[in-house]
Amino acid sequence: MHIAARTGATRPADPGGQSVSEARQKSEPGGGVSGVRGGGGFRPDIEGLRAVAIGLVLVYHAGVVELVPGGFVGVDVFFVISGFLITGLLIRELERDGRVSLGRFYARRAKRLLPAAGLVLVVTAALTWASVSVVQWRTFGGDIVGAALYVVNWVLAGRSVDYLAEGVGVSPVQHFWSLAVEEQFYIVWPLLLVLVGWWVRRRSGARLRPVMGVAIGLVIVPSLIWSVVMTASNPEAAFFVTPTRLWELGVGALVAIGATWWLRVPRLVAVVLGWAGLVAVIASGVFLSSAVAWPGYAAVWPVLGTAAVIVAGYTSGRAGAAGLLSWKPAVWVGGLSYSLYLWHWPLLVAAAGFWGELGGKRGLLVAGASFIPAYLSYRFVENPFRFAKPIAKSNRLALSMGANFSLAGVAAGLVLMLIVPQVGTNPQEGQAAGAAALRQGGSANQEEPPGSVQSLASIDWFTPQATEATASVPSAYADECQQDQESADVVMCEYGDLDSDMVVAVVGDSKILQWQSAIEQIATDEGWHVQSYTKSSCAFSAGMQAAKGEPYTSCAQWNENVLADLVELDPDVVLTSGRNAEALEDWEDPDSGSTEAMTDALAEQWAHLSDEGIPVVPILDNPSPGDLSVYECVAENLDNLEACTFDREEGIDRSQAPLQQEAADRVDGVQTIDLSDLVCPEQTCVPVIGNVLVYRQSSHVTDAYVRTLIPDLTDRLVPVVGEVGGGG
Repeated sequence: MHIAARTGATRPADPGGQSVSEARQKSEPGGGVSGVRGGGGFRPDIEGLRAVAIGLVLVYHAGVVELVPGGFVGVDVFFVISGFLITGLLIRELERDGRVSLGRFYARRAKRLLPAAGLVLVVTAALTWASVSVVQWRTFGGDIVGAALYVVNWVLAGRSVDYLAEGVGVSPVQHFWSLAVEEQFYIVWPLLLVLVGWWVRRRSGARLRPVMGVAIGLVIVPSLIWSVVMTASNPEAAFFVTPTRLWELGVGALVAIGATWWLRVPRLVAVVLGWAGLVAVIASGVFLSSAVAWPGYAAVWPVLGTAAVIVAGYTSGRAGAAGLLSWKPAVWVGGLSYSLYLWHWPLLVAAAGFWGELGGKRGLLVAGASFIPAYLSYRFVENPFRFAKPIAKSNRLALSMGANFSLAGVAAGLVLMLIVPQVGTNPQEGQAAGAAALRQGGSANQEEPPGSVQSLASIDWFTPQATEATASVPSAYADECQQDQESADVVMCEYGDLDSDMVVAVVGDSKILQWQSAIEQIATDEGWHVQSYTKSSCAFSAGMQAAKGEPYTSCAQWNENVLADLVELDPDVVLTSGRNAEALEDWEDPDSGSTEAMTDALAEQWAHLSDEGIPVVPILDNPSPGDLSVYECVAENLDNLEACTFDREEGIDRSQAPLQQEAADRVDGVQTIDLSDLVCPEQTCVPVIGNVLVYRQSSHVTDAYVRTLIPDLTDRLVPVVGEVGGGG
């Protein structure tokens, strides 16, 4: 599936929930293009600006990233617009009435946003059921619940830094993250204005707008600083979380506070400012790319560009950018942008689920087709509920109606989670044999007599369930023992006999960590002190690897740090393994990866330890199923497990095992341990052995199967450690 993404996380933008024409107010006389003279009149130029932003988003998400590689900046445009509109609405109410009706405010939001959102979430649940693998239903059902409750941005932020979530596809409601940010803003922002209004009323001579400007500044500055800092240290999570985005909404709010000042801007200045702002927005979409960590300081360009367009629209007239943006078709698209935003993303995800990678043309067709449900829901759901007289007259009824639509979304997500079939449940008493079936005489499954291999067609139960395979991981993940992809800091965990003088270091990425349960048990039995050093997707090597299309600099630094720690520790033996089959020949070119470079990098790193008298024992990488997701295939083909097999030799060639063995042959004293005959005992690798599911994410082995390998790993590991490490 090809859907445009940034830094490992797909980046939908948000058209915001607030309509520029909240009640389609008529422009005041003399309002010109902007329709505003210090009031809250209809701003067609802002609708047109929203059309520009949603256009960038649609093209970007359709997969035409070469045209608008920075199309994700639409989110920043919409945040500024939403901050401007909401604050303008509230400040005018404060000035007019001396108070803000929170009930009326939240009722407006409920009837404006929630009916369409609830409908889309219900339809999305149905599309997910029809187009997405069953193993994703529970995760995406939870996402839908999070979207309905407007907390999905925090869910996605957590997942973005969770290595174990790498097998999770693109969420069909990932675009709701920015709606969640805005909803959270809508909850707290009126309270800030109410508090400032209360303070001003009790201070003679205090003026509301200047004081409010100071209060907004106290939000913008720390949020911007935090955005820059967090984007540099943890860009995956920084993209989604609310604190890194508040400053963008705050800039829009600051523009609204200064409305009376913008009316004094000379027309010529406004014309130049407006065009410069529009160019900044469009240029951000055209020239920025996924190479720029986001939001951070780079988001200043589209944010200030949007603010400039809004400010200029007060006085620029038709000679300014407002004249172009007020073009009727653009205004129409801008008015439809909320519906377009809601609908286009789940349709793209569903289409990719049905047809595979969409590509630019198909993606554009699907994005264009989203105009149909967008218009229908706008015409027959949004507006009828929004302008219905009984709802308009009763805040309580509006809030109740909105809550019911949100509950419909929650219910749809819960249903999707609950209908996940219990595939692979063991109806029998006792523990599945797993690799013990092979020790019984070569049978891959425990029901067959030794010397034969059970037909996959005869398997009627196995464990873990295919839908739960991703949870079958060693305890090291819960112990937070694996460093993430952002930090180069060394994380060390200890297992086994902590008082033992026999120290075994376990070093590498998730492919060495998958054996942790077995190594820990062996260490306990043999009296070893195990110290674990692992980092996500980072093989223990001397070279530069790539991650997410960029040089993996934190991995290179982590390797240097770990090497220094190991030399100082001087363990009796180092166990290692890895999954990355390539290293970069040119450290600055992510496209220069090769297996030859990785072989050299492994040999160089192991030689460093060997020169220090520290033995290295690589556990060779297990056969890789390649693009085949075994556990997903099993979940979808319970009656045809043959569909989930792959050739053993091809699987070995796809793994890191051949180059690990070649690197080991270059370094004196390095002995390897090969478990491929236990993970794939025949020429065709099967998904289930001894009624235990073998594979989870990518080419990783389930912890359930690893635990059945403890006697085999003991037989092979203990003698080697005893020989090279002098213990055992």
